[in-house]
Amino acid sequence: MKKIEAIVKPFKLDEVKDALNEIGIQGITVSEVKGFGRQKGHTELYRGAEYVVDFLPKVKMEIIVSDNLVPKVIEAIEKSAKTGRIGDGKIFVTEVLEVVRIRTGERGESAI
Repeated sequence: MKKIEAIVKPFKLDEVKDALNEIGIQGITVSEVKGFGRQKGHTELYRGAEYVVDFLPKVKMEIIVSDNLVPKVIEAIEKSAKTGRIGDGKIFVTEVLEVVRIRTGERGESAI
């Protein structure tokens, strides 16, 4: 099993969710996060004063899938989240050692 974390632009969330639904992904955890990479933030003007916005709003999606679904999920996220401009985000894939469904006690892939 793998955990796929995707950091994407907030306005791309619905497109990514729809793309994941199309390939059969049912469980997604979404968090509103802030961060920066090469985009490095920007300056804004508020009441005549200029200030720097270092941390930009992003959306973090977490999906746990069986190993065979990883390429499909990555492709779906990559295609639906891409704008071609800086700040499109990142996808991280890590190993998941165990999953337990609290309600039933199921373990492993059957708990996904």
